[in-house]
Amino acid sequence: MSELRNLIVVLGDQLDLDAAAFDGFDPARDAVWMAEVAEESTHVWSSKPRTVMFLAAMRHFAQALRAAGRALHYKALDADDNRGSLQAQLRADIERLRPIGLVLTAPGDWRVLQAIKAAAETQALPMDVREDRHFYCSVREFAAYARGRKSLRMEYFYREMRKRHGVLMAGDEPVGGQWNFDADNRESFGAAGPGVVPPRAAFAPDEITREVIALVEARFATHPGRLDSFAWPVTPEHALLSLQRFVAERLPLFGRYQDAMWPGDPWLYHSHVSAALNLKLLNPREVVAAAEAAYHAGAAALPSVEGFVRQVLGWREYVRGIYWTRMPGYLELNALDARENLPAWYWTGATDMACLQDALTQTLAHGYANHIQRLMVTGLFALMYGVQPQQVHAWYLAVYVDAVEWAGLPNSLGMSQYADGGLMASKPYVGTGKYIQRRSPYCRGCRYDPAQRAGDDACPFTTLYWEFLLHHETRLASNPRMALQVRNLARLNDVEKQAILERAAAIRRGDVA
Repeated sequence: MSELRNLIVVLGDQLDLDAAAFDGFDPARDAVWMAEVAEESTHVWSSKPRTVMFLAAMRHFAQALRAAGRALHYKALDADDNRGSLQAQLRADIERLRPIGLVLTAPGDWRVLQAIKAAAETQALPMDVREDRHFYCSVREFAAYARGRKSLRMEYFYREMRKRHGVLMAGDEPVGGQWNFDADNRESFGAAGPGVVPPRAAFAPDEITREVIALVEARFATHPGRLDSFAWPVTPEHALLSLQRFVAERLPLFGRYQDAMWPGDPWLYHSHVSAALNLKLLNPREVVAAAEAAYHAGAAALPSVEGFVRQVLGWREYVRGIYWTRMPGYLELNALDARENLPAWYWTGATDMACLQDALTQTLAHGYANHIQRLMVTGLFALMYGVQPQQVHAWYLAVYVDAVEWAGLPNSLGMSQYADGGLMASKPYVGTGKYIQRRSPYCRGCRYDPAQRAGDDACPFTTLYWEFLLHHETRLASNPRMALQVRNLARLNDVEKQAILERAAAIRRGDVA
C-alpha cells in the first residue's frame, strides 16, 4: 500500500462488518484502525466482566476483519508502545500511517467523539463521520420529533416508531387493539417461586477470550467484579444463538414476569442480549423481527412480544435520542441537588439489605442485572439516599457488560435519579420497601421490616422514602403524579417526622447498612 487513502476508525462498540464506515472500502487504498486502551477501563472504574466483554469482542472482530481481507492496524492493550488513551494512540498512528482522511461510524459516546476530533485536528485531517445504521431513528430524526416539546415521553415516541416501521401493526392500528400491555406484565412469582426456568445461553470462553481474561486479571487486578463465570457471547454467531434461545425458550413468559425478581436467580425470563446489541454483534432489526415472528407463529403471546419490542424499538431508540440531543449539558444535570457519595458497599455487596445484597453481588459476579433491579433496587436506593447523580451514572457505566454512555446516561440521570427534572420521567420513581416486597420474597429473609418507617428494624428503603418526601415536599406537591404521596405526609406528627429524620441520618452515617 503506497499511500493510505482512508483510515477507518472502528471503536469497541462498532463491531459490524457492514457498518457505514466500510461503505466504499478499497482494500488497495484503505485500512482499519482499532485500539485497546487503558483509559476506557479507568475513566470509570470498569469492572472486570465489562472490560473482558469489550476486549474479547474486539479481538474476535479483528479476526473477522483479517478473514475478510481488510488491512488492520490493531493496538493491543499490552503492546509496549500503547499510548494508553484513544486520543493519544490515534494521534500517534495518524502520524505514522499518514492517511489522507479518517472515516468512522458516528460514535455512541460524546467523550469519544471529542477525543477523535482532537486527534484529527492536530494533523488537520478531514473526518467523514457516517450515520450509525444500527438504529431505527437517526439523531436528526429524533431532534425533529423533539423540537418544541416540553417533555419527551417514551410512550408517544414509541407509537410513532411502530407506525413508521410497521412493527406489530394491523394497517394503521396496533395489533391487538392497544399499544401497551404493561398492565398484563406485572406479575410476581408468588410463594412457590419461578420453578424451572430455561437456562440462559452461555458460551465457554475460547482461546482468545481466555487470553483476554488473563490480561484483565493481571492489568486490572484491583478493579471490581469476578470472571470465573464469564460466558457472554462475544461473536455475532453466539449473539444470534443467544437471541434464538431467548425467543424460543423465555420470550413466552417474558412479559408476565419482566418485573419480577427472585433471590439467587439473576437470569429468569429476560433476554440478556443488550450487550450484544450495544456492541453491534446483533442488529436491532433482527431482534425485533425474531420477536414479531414468534407472535405471528403463535409461539409467544402479544403482551410478552409487545413488552420486549418496546424495550428495543421504543426505549433503546428513545434514550439514544435524548442523549445526543441534550449533550454535553445533560451530564451535569442535578435537579434535586443530590450531594451524597455513593455508599462504598455498592462496590462489594456488603450490606444487610437482602434485595441490595443480591442485586450487587449478582452484578459483580456477572456484570448483569435486569431493568427492575437497576431502576427499583440499586437506583431507587441511590435516589432516596441522595447520591450525586453523576456518581450513580459512573457506577452503572462501570459495572454492567452492556454499559455504553448513550444508553446509560439517560437511564441513570433521567429515569433513575430524576436529575433532569422530569424531561424523561413524569415523576421521581420512589417507593417504600413494600414495593420490593410485592415483586420478590427478599423481605422474608431480611433483617429489616418494610412496614416500619423508623426504629432499629425499619427498612432503609421505607425510611428514606418518607425522608425524601419530607425533603422535597414543596417541589413534589406541584406534580400531579406525586400529589397523593405528598398528602400522606399529613398523617405524620412531629415526633414521627423527627424519628424518620434521625433514622435517615443514621443510615447515611453508616450505622445502618
